[in-house]
Amino acid sequence: MKIAIIQGSTQVDKNKTLVRITKKVVVPLGHEVINFGVFEEEENYSYTEVALLISLLLSSRAVDFVITGCSSGQGMALACNTLPNVLCGFVQNPQDAFLFGRINDGNAVSFSLGLGYGWLGELNLEYCMEKLFDGGFGIGYPPEVAERKITETKRVKLFNERAKKSMGELLESLDEVFLAKVLSKQDLIDYIFENGQDQSLNQTLKQLH
Repeated sequence: MKIAIIQGSTQVDKNKTLVRITKKVVVPLGHEVINFGVFEEEENYSYTEVALLISLLLSSRAVDFVITGCSSGQGMALACNTLPNVLCGFVQNPQDAFLFGRINDGNAVSFSLGLGYGWLGELNLEYCMEKLFDGGFGIGYPPEVAERKITETKRVKLFNERAKKSMGELLESLDEVFLAKVLSKQDLIDYIFENGQDQSLNQTLKQLH
């Protein structure tokens, strides 16, 4: 699994922590981690701008999963869930992480990196990562009702797919200034060009870029 990390600029100081903890947990499981910041030396990216970048990463199929966050974690999760091809969980504790992975089978998680982070924030992040990747995604939980949970999750994904515009339609409808700012995240856009599997989306991005 290719796992991307990108958080809002308001929590830029947490990026190194996110990368270190994520790698500690997932690299031994055979996953790859790609860090897109947001970095201290970059201009600021709001949570809505980062959410669109996350949607582009997942829509292009350049990555399989995204770990993100903002000050509360709520705004990022909400913004992500309005966008194509994203099913983002808001994770506050290891129980959330475990259930999201086993039941909801989404492709992104958003952490609260400011509000309630506290002096044990790093430990909570590590425990959440451990439980998030503890077993297969989408296997249902608890075992005695796993089949029903899997059916419900498939229905949520169907809602998510059919209720949203395509990425191409969305990009065409966005404000040019906003879109130009998002597409200025050159390392991420270059990664999509090199690794994205949706050639139609790649072509659209090249025309806009």
